[in-house]
Amino acid sequence: MGQNSSSAKRSEKGLLTPDNCVVALIDHQPQMLFGVSNFDRQGIINNVVALSKAARVFDLPVVLSTVETKGFSGIIWPQIQAVFPKQVPIERSSMNAWDDKNYVAAIEKTGRKKIVVAGLWTETCIALGTIQALHDGYEVYVVEDCCGDISQLAHDNAMKRVIQAGAKPVTSLSVMLEWQRDWANKDTYDAVMDIVKNHYGAYGIGVEYAYTMVHGAPPTKFPEYSVPAASAAAAHK
Repeated sequence: MGQNSSSAKRSEKGLLTPDNCVVALIDHQPQMLFGVSNFDRQGIINNVVALSKAARVFDLPVVLSTVETKGFSGIIWPQIQAVFPKQVPIERSSMNAWDDKNYVAAIEKTGRKKIVVAGLWTETCIALGTIQALHDGYEVYVVEDCCGDISQLAHDNAMKRVIQAGAKPVTSLSVMLEWQRDWANKDTYDAVMDIVKNHYGAYGIGVEYAYTMVHGAPPTKFPEYSVPAASAAAAHK
């Protein structure tokens, strides 16, 4: 599904819409997450997956990029790859994605001037690329709860730097709700509610409560859990 199926084009007036932005996810890799200490790591994974799903729901172009996968950082989180199973991340050697011609070309190819960006770490892959993208005429929205750094000071200084340069701080939930804008947009409503119930804690439980206790709807059915079978390798140990 996607917003192109039946929804009317949303008015902009300075806002993000499914028609005017591209999502960039940079360096969400194991080694980079190991170094994060300012935010809860599981929370970052949760928020990045939620943002990824929202990008799919609203049919946005998405650019995935990784750095030194084999030499240092490891593969992109499998949780992200599961949302974009056919997409191969753009591999880089540069800390700054904006120094990589393939990454910049992928952004340019979308024809969109608003970039919704998230990545690890805030002070390097986010700050450096954001400042240069702003210099090149793009609007940049940094999804702060999908970023992280080696210390709170490092993250805070990076956010101050990009905001002073003209970037806008947002969160994964605020971006998704800005794309939705109107609960009358029924083509994406159920998918948005699914993300809310899976990833947004008290909000999601509140939705479940309202559906079941106030409106008499049946409870949400999540996929039934099955215990993974032992692998062949483990069985022979």
